[in-house]
Amino acid sequence: MSGLKLPARLRMDGARAAWAQMSPALRAEAAQVLAAAGREVRLSASALTDFDSSALSLLLSAGRQCTEQGATLKLDDAPEKLLELARVYGVAELLWPTSAQSV
Repeated sequence: MSGLKLPARLRMDGARAAWAQMSPALRAEAAQVLAAAGREVRLSASALTDFDSSALSLLLSAGRQCTEQGATLKLDDAPEKLLELARVYGVAELLWPTSAQSV
């Protein structure tokens, strides 16, 4: 499976740098997944402990980038606080389209 992981800290002051690192990795991972006849790019959020709403922006951008390449982003092991933040901002369904309530 994928080795893509979110960092432990993802706040406004580091979001641009995190995206600069993540975007090419996502692009490469999507290309590998699609070449193997897959469709799902997996991203682990298990290490994410210190974050703000910029994490949601980064995740939405990641999802959009995957979609543009013909893949879907699957976020694994999201902390409950991230799920709640996504619900408050009204984007939970965009990040977890299958069942935002049960994630």
